[in-house]
Amino acid sequence: MALTVKPSSPRPPGARQIYEALKQQIVSGVFGVAGQLPSSRALANELGVSRTTVSAAYDQLLAEGFIEVRQGARPTVASAATNGTQSAPTLPRSNPSRLSAYAERVRSMPPWPAHVATASSADFRYGDLAPADFPTTLWKRALNAAITQRPTTPSYIDSRGSLRLRSALQGYLWRARTLRCTVNQIIIVNGSQQGLDLCARLILNPDDRFVIENPCYAMAHRVFSASGASAVPLTVDEHGLDTSLLKDIDARLAYVTPSHQFPLGGVMPVNRRMQLLDWAKHNDAYVIEDDYDSEYRYDIKPVAPLHGLGEHDNVIYLGTVSKTLSPTLRIGYLVVPESLQEVFASAKQLMDRHSPITEQTALAAMIENGLYEQHVRRARRSNGERRATLLRALQLHFGDGVSIEGADAGLHMVVRFKQLHQSQERTLIERAQALGVGVYPISRLYHPLPAGQVEDRLGLVIGYASLNTQQIESGIRLLATAVAQTASLRPACER
Repeated sequence: MALTVKPSSPRPPGARQIYEALKQQIVSGVFGVAGQLPSSRALANELGVSRTTVSAAYDQLLAEGFIEVRQGARPTVASAATNGTQSAPTLPRSNPSRLSAYAERVRSMPPWPAHVATASSADFRYGDLAPADFPTTLWKRALNAAITQRPTTPSYIDSRGSLRLRSALQGYLWRARTLRCTVNQIIIVNGSQQGLDLCARLILNPDDRFVIENPCYAMAHRVFSASGASAVPLTVDEHGLDTSLLKDIDARLAYVTPSHQFPLGGVMPVNRRMQLLDWAKHNDAYVIEDDYDSEYRYDIKPVAPLHGLGEHDNVIYLGTVSKTLSPTLRIGYLVVPESLQEVFASAKQLMDRHSPITEQTALAAMIENGLYEQHVRRARRSNGERRATLLRALQLHFGDGVSIEGADAGLHMVVRFKQLHQSQERTLIERAQALGVGVYPISRLYHPLPAGQVEDRLGLVIGYASLNTQQIESGIRLLATAVAQTASLRPACER
């Protein structure tokens, strides 16, 4: 329990100090309504005081109505204690001048909309996976084996990550993505976001520039901008980043999703890939290739990564298991040029020494015995069925009233509604939510939203990997109702 007491002397706190500290936390909502306080024995041991001292503090809180007690149970916060006229203490605001320039840049960014889980018929949030798809039995077995095999003397490991996992990934990347590398080029990170943060720290300086797709993965844009570098957003078409726009652009790095552009889904053809690599070599820049959902291909053949095209001294490959196993596992990996492997390993060590070892060992075992790839094939089939269901439902309820982008691969697609104007976005989202359907606009993935360059039709990014076929069908049916209700209203631009 995080109980802050400030004794005026080196002696342990007295009953009055414990009472004041607990009351402040109760009033400020730390425990919440009906939240449990520690037992008197546990708190006494933690604070190094007698149980009698803690009991005296609890007796005072009980007398004033802040807590309720029952025989044999821990004290709980009384409902009246948080619903009354008591107000939370005002904490002193930190002096902005004490923060770094990095902190100020982060603070200046508008908050990214937080996802709030609600009871709904269908939540088409992209990035989530279906709980039923997780290989619970296989993962539990692999974890138990990893715990059993743990060294008797715990110690830190190589900051690059488990050698066993890196060796397993080396083979997997060659089989699945025809990507050749050494084990020391692989850096295990806590999800792709930490990989991007490492790249930003080691490549970008304040006042540098970086090329990024527009629209793009917003968290990549944010982590690079937080370094103080300036974005050069380039237009995306049906073939991904328009590399013809790179001419005369001087930048330190380019972030791309060439095998399945996020969010529009375009696949970058080989001529553009070569043009991008030539630009990077000419400008002594790096290309960060985010291969975030390469395992999911339906109507197209797997596309070889940039990393496999000729020399790759300028390419940093980023992969993850967030789209195959679970985003909660936070396991990703970088494949960096040999010239960068030492500095990336050192930076990773400074950041967090290394990623958790037990999960790395479990994942390595699943890759070694082929169970991971078996799971990926099952997940691809399941998501292929979801994708087909979504396409049928969109055709049934909207017909030619929508255009669809990026449906050939991945776990989401972009749907644009021909009868809805961009200005009706908020109305549609609210009406869909009222019907129990969660939908997410594509507009917030543009940085910035270029006037006159983006389709005026309202667009949504529809994720389907976390839903079953019944939820997809009912969700699209309800979305059609929300669209019809929104279309019956005149858009703001016509008022």
